[in-house]
Amino acid sequence: MTLTADQSGERLDAFLSRALPELSRSAAQKLIAEGNVRLNGKPARKNDRLEPGYSVSVTIPEPKPIDVVPTEMRLDIVYEDNDVAVINKPKGLVVHPAAGHQDDTLVNGLLYAMGDSLSGINGELRPGIVHRIDKDTSGLLAIAKNDLAHAVLASQLKDHTMARTYEAIVCGNLKEDFGTVDAPIGRHPTDRKKMCVTQRNSKPAVTHWEVVKRYRGYTHIRCRLETGRTHQIRVHMAYIGHPILGDTVYGHKKPELGQDSQCLHAGQLVFRHPRDGRPVMVFAPLPEYFTKVLEKLEKMQ
Repeated sequence: MTLTADQSGERLDAFLSRALPELSRSAAQKLIAEGNVRLNGKPARKNDRLEPGYSVSVTIPEPKPIDVVPTEMRLDIVYEDNDVAVINKPKGLVVHPAAGHQDDTLVNGLLYAMGDSLSGINGELRPGIVHRIDKDTSGLLAIAKNDLAHAVLASQLKDHTMARTYEAIVCGNLKEDFGTVDAPIGRHPTDRKKMCVTQRNSKPAVTHWEVVKRYRGYTHIRCRLETGRTHQIRVHMAYIGHPILGDTVYGHKKPELGQDSQCLHAGQLVFRHPRDGRPVMVFAPLPEYFTKVLEKLEKMQ
């Protein structure tokens, strides 16, 4: 396709992501780097500056076939239309293929259930996946069914207009009724599988929390993510001295109340629909593992 620049001084990659909503800025840069964009008939560079009337030719290659086996599984689809699906992921299900999990992930199940109606922006191993949650975290995930939806939802994640709310049970009693943890998160310096609060090679991370109910030795809280760093809530709550119950990676090393994985549930997701901008609000009730812990805590009062 051929586009015509309409602004003076705009970077080529920015122009492409504006003119073609299905392209993110990074996707536009990748097209340029791979030689799929020409400016006035010549190979382009991502930082080329445009002038009104410049001709921009774009070739979008066919998506690469993915080497992932569709697997039949029961998916709890709580919202779906032609552009977006929202899945209520159970605890224990890995989101995308990785070492040790090649054919039993959410992506395998999505490919079986939705086939070709998934975006390809994220490459071979994560079709349709806009964001992810940990294996042992339950709850809501937005799935893009085309590249336009993927680009728009990814943009909402980036500018914090997609609201994600989690329920958690933490160890100890929080003194305040609500608060905010504003502490940058980066890779742990000695354990590469873990994250930590650090100033080195980190990114800003903000978690807002409020108390739902206090119990003897534990607190049920609700968290709202302002950013979306890996393991953010788990790292932030451990950082302030209230690790999530059952989180043996960042919290207490021995299981408590029968929990050997974190009591963390993504219960609410709010976003603007990528096609028409209307608000979409989706809820997932607390799963059985979570309510059973609450019942135990009630009996301990």
